[in-house]
Order: sequence, then C-alpha cells, then structure tokens
Amino acid sequence: MKIGISLSSATDFASAIAEIPSYEAAGLDVVWVGESYGFDAVSALGALSQVTHRVELGSSVLGLFNRTPATTAMSMAGLDALSGGRALCGLGASGPQVVEGWHGVPFDAPIGRTREVVEICRAAWRRERLQHSGRHYRLPLPADRGTGLGKPLKLINPPVRPRIPVFLAALGEKNLALTAEIADGWLSMYFWPERAHDVFGAGLDRGRARRDPGLPPLQIVANAPLAIGERTEGLIDRQRPKIAHYVGGMGARDRNFYNKLLAAYGFPAQAARIQDLYLAGRKDEAADVVPEELLRHISLIGTETEIRERLAAYRKAGVTHLTVIPLGESLEERCAQIKALRRLIDATESTA
Repeated sequence: MKIGISLSSATDFASAIAEIPSYEAAGLDVVWVGESYGFDAVSALGALSQVTHRVELGSSVLGLFNRTPATTAMSMAGLDALSGGRALCGLGASGPQVVEGWHGVPFDAPIGRTREVVEICRAAWRRERLQHSGRHYRLPLPADRGTGLGKPLKLINPPVRPRIPVFLAALGEKNLALTAEIADGWLSMYFWPERAHDVFGAGLDRGRARRDPGLPPLQIVANAPLAIGERTEGLIDRQRPKIAHYVGGMGARDRNFYNKLLAAYGFPAQAARIQDLYLAGRKDEAADVVPEELLRHISLIGTETEIRERLAAYRKAGVTHLTVIPLGESLEERCAQIKALRRLIDATESTA
C-alpha cells in the first residue's frame, strides 16, 4: 500500500515544495497536486520533479474542460520526462460552477468527454498521429468546422513512457463504471471502507465487467487525516469544516455529489441539514452536524492497534493508496507520522 500527500491549489506551493523531500525521506510514495480554480497543478509538479528522486507525481485533478486533450497529453508527457517516468495523470470533470463560471465553457457530457480525453492522451503518449472521430472531439478538425488545413500530428518528443497511468476522480455510478472500465486508478473521496461496496460497488462492478483483461487491476486511492499515538483526542474534529464545505457548499443545492454521498452512507437527514445551514451562512453550525461515526471511519487517527485495524479494513476494501494529511505542529512531527504509518503498513503487509 502506497502513502501519498495531497497539495490543494490553495497551498503555499513554495513552502510545500521545500518540505516534500523530507516526506520522501520518511517513506512517502506519491504527491498529488490539485488546481480547481487556483494555481495550476502542472507547474508545481514540474518543480517537485526537480527536488525529489523517488516519489510519484500526480495531478489531482486536471479538469477535463480546462485544456484540450492534446494539451493534457503534452503536459503529462513533459512532466514524465522531467521526473524520469514518475508522472500520474489524474483527471476529473470538476463541476458546472467552476467549468462555466471560471472557464466559461458549457459543462456538458462529462462522462463521454472523459472517455475520449483518455483515448486521445493514450494515443499521444504512444506517439501516434492523432486521428480521432468522437462525439465530442474531432482530430484533425473537419474542414466544415475550420480552415480544412489541419493534419494528423504526433508528439515531437519521444515520451519516456508510452503509457502514463491515468487516475479518474469519480463519485456517480456512471462515472465509477467508466473508471473501472478504462482507468489505471480511481481517486475516491471520503472513502469509508466498510460501506464502500454498498455505495460504490454497483458502478465499479459494472465497469470491471467491461474492463480489458490486459489492464492491471484497478488501483484505489483513499484519503484520510493521519495521527498515530496515545493522545489524539479532538484531532478527529479537524475534518468537520472541510466536510461541511464539501457537503454543504460544493456545488448547487441539487448538484452536490458530496451531499449525495453522505446521504448514501446512511445520513440523509444530516446531509440535508448541513446543506441548509451552510448555504444560510451558518458554517460553524453545519460543521457540528457532520456525523462523528463518519469522521471515525474515514480517518487514520488513534493508537497503533486502532490504526492496524483501519489498515486491514482499507486493504479488504481494495485500497492500494492512502493519501494522508499528517497532523502535527512541525515538519518533524508530520514526518514522524509518515514514518509510523510506513512501519505499520510494512508490518501488516508482511503478515497478511
């Protein structure tokens, strides 16, 4: 099981980049960088490629609507070259508020576009001349939609790898099915191991049934705050404001995927209440409604014995990557958490 850290677009990239080598030395395996409508992910990942030696470098996520498919392929091929073959291409649709508000393009057919973007990227990384006749993308552009001078081109630079792993962010059943069918990995959100199959299983199973047998098993990335020790009281509550933000305010009232996820986990009343409070500006009250049972099951906070039990649950649910938020006041304390988790993972895997 790999250990990752995620940097959001709101991160002070310069400070974070300076710290990552210490995490790498502590046992970190992956750094994920998001972008949303903040700084872009690719520039930070390029900088990280020059100060690290071993960790994989993933986008979490590049928006489908932000770039042309070829631009995404170029960016990730460039990162793969700079890092010596350590790039992970994380993609996601984002949502209509960001896509239409920030990028000014229609939020249409995210699932169909995802499939085509992945197909085009993989063709580009194989250094094929891009010829794609899809519903959403046409390469080259037909004469009736342009000058008629476009021609099939291939990537100028020979890629370091002909296939960069693609991870898709997905929550809805159709998107989960597509992810399990075509992707190398799934970027989950608020993954509750014991209830994951009930909530996500139908979509993932449908996609796996259509998966190319030549593809390796689907990798699953879960997120969790991390604090291993005898005195962790109160740390679990640090998640409340962020979860309330996602469940209450990430998307319109009737288009909030995270709100639907909390309801699917068995908390429909709390999901509705959090959204009502958050949209009314009562954010602290919304955070108080986040169920403690949820907090405990999507966390790695507790004693070594408790964390061993949580690791077993994640492993049973098929999780291959744990992206953690190490809790600690200093870099030294946070690195100590990574070291402790690495030791527990290695110990439990050796006895599994």
